[in-house]
Amino acid sequence: MQETLNTKAFGKNDIRGIFPSEVNSQLYFYVGKGYVNWAKEQFSKINGQRKPTDEMLFCVCMDARLHSKELKDSLIQGILSTGANVLDLGLAPTPLGYFSEFAKIDNETLEGKKVNGALIVTASHNPSEYNGLKMTFNRASLSEEQIKEVKDYTLKAFENAKESNYRTIRCGFDKEYDIISNYCDKISDMFDKVGAGIKVVVDSANATGGLVAPQLYRELGCEVIELFSEPDGNFPNHHPNPSDEKTLDAVKKAVVENKADFGIAFDGDSDRIGVISSDGKAISGDKLLLIYSLDLINELKAHGETPTIVSEVKCSQVLYDTINNSGGNAIMYKTGHGYIKSKMKETGALLAGEMSGHVFFKDRYFGYDDAIYAGCRLIEIVAKNKKRSQNFDLKDLILPFNKVYLSNEVRLKCPNEYKKDVLEELKGKISDDFFNSKIKEIVTIDGLRIIFEDGFALIRQSNTEPVFTLRFEANTKERCKDYQEKLCSLTEELVKKHAQTKV
Repeated sequence: MQETLNTKAFGKNDIRGIFPSEVNSQLYFYVGKGYVNWAKEQFSKINGQRKPTDEMLFCVCMDARLHSKELKDSLIQGILSTGANVLDLGLAPTPLGYFSEFAKIDNETLEGKKVNGALIVTASHNPSEYNGLKMTFNRASLSEEQIKEVKDYTLKAFENAKESNYRTIRCGFDKEYDIISNYCDKISDMFDKVGAGIKVVVDSANATGGLVAPQLYRELGCEVIELFSEPDGNFPNHHPNPSDEKTLDAVKKAVVENKADFGIAFDGDSDRIGVISSDGKAISGDKLLLIYSLDLINELKAHGETPTIVSEVKCSQVLYDTINNSGGNAIMYKTGHGYIKSKMKETGALLAGEMSGHVFFKDRYFGYDDAIYAGCRLIEIVAKNKKRSQNFDLKDLILPFNKVYLSNEVRLKCPNEYKKDVLEELKGKISDDFFNSKIKEIVTIDGLRIIFEDGFALIRQSNTEPVFTLRFEANTKERCKDYQEKLCSLTEELVKKHAQTKV
């Protein structure tokens, strides 16, 4: 056994790193032990006493990456070594891991126990050399602070371990369980045949979506054209990241050639959705959230309700203004699925979404990000509108965005250790004169969102990579480009300065 355990992969929302240098079977074994020991303490905080490990039960699943099974098996060994029990869900989308805490599972399988949390081996949209781990407890994703606590418990488990008990003590039960059938039965019952008359292209990118979405959408009555449904951790056709336009060429082409109503693309673990309109163009995450938001607002307005909808700092101001002007309550918050979920809980929001395609439904659902379910809701919206007008197109629902120009996401490399200092120095240098535009407000909940009379400029730290992400919006393309050039140039200058200083 090594003398130290590399915990560099612990991040703000999950564990994420390169295999095997940053994430490997040894780390996952001790994360399994550490997570269960941490969970015992949570029971103590909730109930005033610790729960015996042999009464605890956790669900584990994985994505299609080539090393996911090795990591999943080690994680399960770590959990079992504490005396806790495991339902092994095998290869399954991340949202189905979340769903396992809400699912009706037969008592014979559970042996009288309750599912206390889920652990999902995945690196989501990252390249194939990456892997990671998403964790929930008591039906909620772990917060940034809770992830730090699990890290501490993991290190403690490692420090207390002896060579003789590494991977040898197995006390809890380990059962396989088919969560996919359970999920499909539940969702198809919720939507019935709502998709009759809808044609949709589904690109699963050889990840996990193909195990569930095509068949489920057929059960809803849709005509489905499948692309790359077979899981393959090599991702032979394209990278599973619908936020990257380069990965959408095949689904765009298929939508146009098949005259489909729209297309859906999933990321590596199916918690993020990409949507293509009938003319083969990608619909950005903020535009998609507006589609869902207006549908929800219209449904609830009849009952005198004002739904709260949460989104993140990268989204267009058009999204927030249109929601508020249409009868909703829009809240801006930090980027990251863990942050968004916690803000939803705090505010009682019924819906949330991010530019990246994470969409969270509390309305008629459980409040976590599920791209497959989001696809069902979109099928429902399109079907509803086509009944009113056969000429309906998704683009009809995002006309407010035609009034502004929003840049693509810009990514500037910056080592993690410089990010905080660079942002602080940036804040001191930006001014009305620098941008040649009056600054109305600077929002600092996640980086710097500089709001002007005619748009905004945003810079924030990536939670998962050594980069800054930037976004810009203005009433004209020229003004947007001007904001972008000024902030990018200053940022690159400061990153270079800090790099030279550290040498």
